[in-house]
Amino acid sequence: MAKTYRDAAIEQMIATVEEAMSGVIDWWGELPMPMNEAIDSFRVKLGAAIDSVEFVKRALDRPARETPQRKDR
Repeated sequence: MAKTYRDAAIEQMIATVEEAMSGVIDWWGELPMPMNEAIDSFRVKLGAAIDSVEFVKRALDRPARETPQRKDR
């Protein structure tokens, strides 16, 4: 299966977060469970944010319907 830009962006951002968290606690093994849960929550929110941006982008790319002009004005 081909990787989408969305998947690549999420993977890169999650890797950055995991590296930062490991650096903060000065530990390069498995992160503690609360940190893994925070990363999972971040992954879901990041995916939703990217999806909402794509939704808005697609909506803005579509031409708007013309609304009929009222002649009584």
